[in-house]
Amino acid sequence: MSPERAGASTEAMLAHVERDGSTDEVAVELPLEIRLNGEPVAVTMRTPGDDEALAAGFLYGEGILSEAPRVGLSEDMAANTIEVTSPGAELPATRRFYTSSSCGVCGKGALEEVAVHAPPVESRLRIDRSLLARLPALMRQPAFARSGGLHATGLFTPEGELVMVREDVGRHNAMDKVIGQSLLDGELPLADRVLCVSGRLAFELVQKTAVAGAPVLVGVGAPTSLAVELAADRGITLAGFARGESVNVYTRPDRVV
Repeated sequence: MSPERAGASTEAMLAHVERDGSTDEVAVELPLEIRLNGEPVAVTMRTPGDDEALAAGFLYGEGILSEAPRVGLSEDMAANTIEVTSPGAELPATRRFYTSSSCGVCGKGALEEVAVHAPPVESRLRIDRSLLARLPALMRQPAFARSGGLHATGLFTPEGELVMVREDVGRHNAMDKVIGQSLLDGELPLADRVLCVSGRLAFELVQKTAVAGAPVLVGVGAPTSLAVELAADRGITLAGFARGESVNVYTRPDRVV
């Protein structure tokens, strides 16, 4: 078994605030500007840590990147700006992004603007139903355990080995961090991996799963109607309400044994 790939330190993701004479740990939320080839592309509210992977994953999920870029901190705003360099990547002429920590699709306009430009997922992966139900419980979420304020995305093998987990105040950011790290490591598409999220299953998470080529997406919460529709269209096994002993499989149940 390969060891789990560590992400940002838990301490960097938390802040201390005073409450009723005591101190609480809360999730840090700060803006990050993403630039591509020197041009501003997006501002996202995120929990600091794994910012390079977040930027790469966001741009890949939007269909702007097709290969691993060079990513680094900006010299003029090192704490708040990530520079992505990819000579062959071009921005759509009419699209600029502002993403909040709560919804990666908000404000982008018509549904056609976020349509997935990815082929249907092809994979022979199979996973045991009882293991699929337990995957959320197998994700290690130290920052959430201390603050109660972060989402998580985990990347698993079909045997239940945790490859990596990333936490963020935004559910779509956590997904981007996992996919972006996989891109930077040269491991896309994720045809032999399972993605697991700590919350509900919305459209943008299925979109990112499809672009990454992952055949299975499972979550603790419920799916939306559009998430189910998109998963069926792209050949993704979508499973929700994974609560340890049970799980609901909405699309492509043939991968669940």
